[in-house]
Amino acid sequence: MLEGRVAIVTGAGGGIGSAIARRLASSGAKIVVNDLDEPAAQAVAAEVEALGREAMVNAGSVADLAAMEAMVAGALERWGTVDIMVNNAGITRDSLLLKMTEEQWDLVIAVHLRGAFCCTKAVTRPMMKQRYGRIINVASVVGVMGSPGQANYSAAKGGIIALTKTTARELAGRNITCNAVAPGFIETRMTEALGPAVREEYLSRIPLGRPGLPEDVANVIHFLASPDADYITGQVIHIDGGMVM
Repeated sequence: MLEGRVAIVTGAGGGIGSAIARRLASSGAKIVVNDLDEPAAQAVAAEVEALGREAMVNAGSVADLAAMEAMVAGALERWGTVDIMVNNAGITRDSLLLKMTEEQWDLVIAVHLRGAFCCTKAVTRPMMKQRYGRIINVASVVGVMGSPGQANYSAAKGGIIALTKTTARELAGRNITCNAVAPGFIETRMTEALGPAVREEYLSRIPLGRPGLPEDVANVIHFLASPDADYITGQVIHIDGGMVM
């Protein structure tokens, strides 16, 4: 379904990001694998190439607009197009609001919200020129409902949802869609670090009774990047087993 398309996936060295890169590649896309952890990005690029698809690695910071513009320019120079932008890069620096430092706040906002802005801005001009583009932002259910100890993360994800809707309105006239996914409790290295009691508390709030897998997120992103979603824009799709209804 994505034969001939070029996709950039940020934060692609991690669990959800690597699953997204593999899923898009399995459907025919060439992948720019972005991650600050260059060895992890190289490993994912090797997986993409093992699927018979081309890949290139980028270790630039998503919060650095010049670096992201250079990343897009590199993809254009190699392949001539950038069709899909998946803003997935993210980190956590959890703390109760009373104890949260300015550094913890600023870093999370920079990676998530500024990062999504920089990457979206970097692809907007080439996508407008080719009159085609699919921008997909990875938000979170906590951007909708909030989460104690995650004021920075929740605010960033809520901002991404608002950015998604504004981008969708601004770019629709050039056949560029912008949607977001809002994962819930997904099995990643981040959630593996939670204690048994916290995990059980999360699971008790999921009607489907299980945590999500990175592939659950990747499959929805693949749908939004595919021709099947050509008439969908400005939407936020929850991938949470029914946690937030």
